[in-house]
Amino acid sequence: MFTTEGIFQMHEQIEQFLEYLVEEKDCTPNTIAAYRNDTTQFVDFLDSYRSPSGKIISQWSDVDATVAQSYLLYLKERRYASSTMARKFAAVKSFIDYLTQKGFVPEDPTEALEAPRVQKSPPRSINHEEVERLLSAPAGINTPRALRDKALMETLYATGMRVTELVSLDLKDIDPEAGTITCGETEARRRVLPIYDQARWALEEYIEKGRPQMRIKNDESALFLNHRGQRLTRQGLWLIIKRYVEDAGIDEPVTPHTLRHSFATHQLEKGVGLREIQSRLGHANISTTQVYRQAASNEDGVYELTVDNQAVR
Repeated sequence: MFTTEGIFQMHEQIEQFLEYLVEEKDCTPNTIAAYRNDTTQFVDFLDSYRSPSGKIISQWSDVDATVAQSYLLYLKERRYASSTMARKFAAVKSFIDYLTQKGFVPEDPTEALEAPRVQKSPPRSINHEEVERLLSAPAGINTPRALRDKALMETLYATGMRVTELVSLDLKDIDPEAGTITCGETEARRRVLPIYDQARWALEEYIEKGRPQMRIKNDESALFLNHRGQRLTRQGLWLIIKRYVEDAGIDEPVTPHTLRHSFATHQLEKGVGLREIQSRLGHANISTTQVYRQAASNEDGVYELTVDNQAVR
């Protein structure tokens, strides 16, 4: 068991690491939350760890290759999905690398360990005809919500942006004249994306006719509003997509992320370059984007997992 002072110091160093990720790596709130969860789980493991010789971990410098290997076995015993194991291990590895750089650990005990291979299904997309049916589902319903739903689905498919990026959009992020949208959770990840005419028209109609009727506070900045006149949530977006998938009679499982995958796949089919698609999707590493090209030829289902710009196989 850790001493009170030992556990305090360990969690203090985790907080310093998380601050480093924000300030130096410009990580998003979702990424920080995942790192906090994964590193805290590692501390909980260390608190109960006992080696065959009776060794007890009391500080980070006590973590050696044997302890790191034991943590990998611990994750396997909990039967996490391979992608979850790889993410958790990558988070701990990144944290220990930080501790090594800061001198809290003399050498990286995870350096010689092989990360779990990720068994990952190819990105699921839907075909052009199914996309058209989905985007047309709200058509002919001239209500504020239907105008909103049409605009948000068109925007998702036109840009391939992430769910969090979509619900975080503000009215000022739309430039109808230029036909562009600015998105990104942090300043370093901000990017300007082009949209096709159909999406631009849907957005203009929603902004002019739908949003004013849904807005309650005049100073509300959010682009997409819910029935309370507040910013639409991720969960709210998922429910909207689910309803229209049923209305469109699409049997395949479709989530908001499916439209992101469909955007990337269809852009590749049109001959758009991989680097351009990487830029539009906001991928930090080209290996993440290459999955869309690999999906057609990869037979063993093993893909790369990219964490902090490091490709983990």
